[in-house]
Amino acid sequence: MARPAIERDVDVAILHPEAAADSGPLTRAVAAARLEVAEDHVRGFTAVGATRARVVAGPPDGRPFGARLREIVGELADGGLIVLGSGAIPLATASDRRELVAAAQASEPRALTNNRYSGDVIAVSRARSTLRDVPAMATDNALPRWLAEEAGVPVEDLRRRWRLGVDVDGPLDLVLLGGRRTSGLSAGDVAPVATALAAIRSVVDDASAELVVAGRVSAANLAWLEAHTASRTRAVVEERGLRTRRDGQRPAASVLGALLDRDGPGALGGLLAGLGEAAIVDTRVLLAHRFGADQACWPPAEDRFASDLLLPRRVGDPWLRELTASAVAAPIPVVLGGHTLVGPGLRLAIGRRPRTVAMASPP
Repeated sequence: MARPAIERDVDVAILHPEAAADSGPLTRAVAAARLEVAEDHVRGFTAVGATRARVVAGPPDGRPFGARLREIVGELADGGLIVLGSGAIPLATASDRRELVAAAQASEPRALTNNRYSGDVIAVSRARSTLRDVPAMATDNALPRWLAEEAGVPVEDLRRRWRLGVDVDGPLDLVLLGGRRTSGLSAGDVAPVATALAAIRSVVDDASAELVVAGRVSAANLAWLEAHTASRTRAVVEERGLRTRRDGQRPAASVLGALLDRDGPGALGGLLAGLGEAAIVDTRVLLAHRFGADQACWPPAEDRFASDLLLPRRVGDPWLRELTASAVAAPIPVVLGGHTLVGPGLRLAIGRRPRTVAMASPP
């Protein structure tokens, strides 16, 4: 008679950076919302079979992700580990979580992630032995590739499930998610971007119009746009892999950024209006082009968040303030944001939400 499979313990570690004491109101609102997502995950993962789930919280301290991960792994027996950030996969369903837990329980080394090229959540079996030599990588995004290419661990991913690519990185992501997630933002905070999103939704229903999408947009998301909008799509695709770049790669560069170098950030609205009737722009590519790929050199989070909400008067950095003001003054609706906006969040931005996916998944 075959022996029954051994169900190994699975720990879930949800990393939550707290807002610094001097953080602005938008940064604090995002941190509070991310903590709510993390607490949803604690309940959700334990409900589908995880042995333990906990939020690992603390103030920003500059420690790289790899060092923090080694510390977590050192506390485990050789069971499975699921690690994610507190804003990751807010649209995950019970089925998604169950699949991650099953992967972490495997007897042989394996990993399952939402995206092997830029992971936000990863389940690793035999975690203590598999992750003992993980380097001091800056973020979690590069972990799946390290496992596959350096550690020799089979890595599968779920990137066809667009909902698992949504991440809460800023207040615009909360607006896109809607519902209770926006509770920390005032009506004045969200009104300008809500108006711009509504105007973009009208444009994509117009067969004579053209939507401009610029930044780290994937071929899959472009194909989705073509299939689900009446408007034409003009895409400027650049700097995919920005978060997982390696030493020795060329510096971040952007065609749109080069035009702004020539004409100034105040030219953004006019440039976009010459290309289409509405625009969705990944400003992190523009920031990387101007300031370098290291986010520590960018304008602070509060400035970036105010820019995403189209609130130029609340942006302290002069270059980003002028860029944001140009987007607001443009003769077409323009929305600025990060990777979620031009990635899986495109479906949310233009108002196409599958009825089968709940905005806040039950445990």
